[in-house]
Amino acid sequence: MPTVSVDGREIECERGANLRDVLSAAGVSVYNGGATYLNCRGLGSCGTCAVEIDGEVTEPTAIERARLSIPPHDPESGLRLACQTTVEGDLTVRKHEGFWGHHTEE
Repeated sequence: MPTVSVDGREIECERGANLRDVLSAAGVSVYNGGATYLNCRGLGSCGTCAVEIDGEVTEPTAIERARLSIPPHDPESGLRLACQTTVEGDLTVRKHEGFWGHHTEE
């Protein structure tokens, strides 16, 4: 059973689980500020659930690649949309600052 590490917590989940759903069920928000209320509810169209991931996950979907190619996102940032990402093994998740979680430079 994969383990998702985020904010000092470890959350076990089923292989093949949707990352946004795993985090949400554990009480971890993938949204910043107003994006908590103003998001697409997992459809991949808003881009507010962008996170940095280190670990085993599926390849980006076409919807995810399209959304991450539109500003303020940058397709070269390495960020992923939690709502479009499937957990395949152990991973670490990091949420960055900004409405879309896109401020990766710190």
